[in-house]
Amino acid sequence: MTLPNAIPEYNFHKTKYGAELLIDIVALKNIKKYLPQKLLHRLTYYDITFITEGEGHFSINEQEYPVKTRDVIFTRPGDYRQWDVKGIKDGVALIFEEEFLLTFFNDMNFLKNIAFFNAQGNRASLSLNEEEYLLIYQLLGQIKKEISNYQHKDKHLLRAILYQVLKYLDRIYSEKIPCQPNHIATSCTNRFMELLSIEGRVHHSTSFYANKLCITPNYLNERVKNDTGIPVTKHIQHALLIEAKKLLLYTDHSINEIGMTLGFEDTSYFIRFFRKLTKKTPGEFRRKEKP
Repeated sequence: MTLPNAIPEYNFHKTKYGAELLIDIVALKNIKKYLPQKLLHRLTYYDITFITEGEGHFSINEQEYPVKTRDVIFTRPGDYRQWDVKGIKDGVALIFEEEFLLTFFNDMNFLKNIAFFNAQGNRASLSLNEEEYLLIYQLLGQIKKEISNYQHKDKHLLRAILYQVLKYLDRIYSEKIPCQPNHIATSCTNRFMELLSIEGRVHHSTSFYANKLCITPNYLNERVKNDTGIPVTKHIQHALLIEAKKLLLYTDHSINEIGMTLGFEDTSYFIRFFRKLTKKTPGEFRRKEKP
């Protein structure tokens, strides 16, 4: 049950364009009309906001950043944020789900290794010069064009352009903002994520990862939720779903074989798990999405 005063949480509109598409470009002027002035909220997806007009303040996890035209704000899933909808006149938000990249890339930690998404405490804002701004804005235009001409099952070019945007911004951010001491790199959260990328296919319990890290399940969940805003079980389910989608899309293995590969002894349990998270059976997903 949602409490009346609960902080609003916004989910990605996955079927905005009909078939599932986990990337979008959204104008701030189309978002701000739904938000009262400086309403605290959080997102369940990644958001990179480019300010194109106006100036004001943008707050991420209680850290306030003054922003102006050509500034960029980075938000990770679970981050708490609020912004000055009166002072910030307009902008463009590049939004996407981690799954959009990871169902194709093999590196489960790709986004976590991007400097501006890497650690708690790193700056969530970046100022671009005119040349940098025009380069990135051109790529955003390409993404928007691809989305408007979107052909079902043809997502590879969108992934490639998103990858370019992320790597360009990562380079610019790393050059402009000195690397801060990254205590997260040695924390149980980071070690849990590394373990999950290796063991996630077959080990689905919090206790397994807690035992591997020699800590209690409660402590692991507390640290991971504090660092990422998401509990351990959700991370495990998310990693498992990404692996399931990879196998459904890029192999000819049967549903039963995929379930067994992912540690489900009962195929019906695998089907229920998949349907609960996607609203489709594995077979329905494969028929609709397989290239």
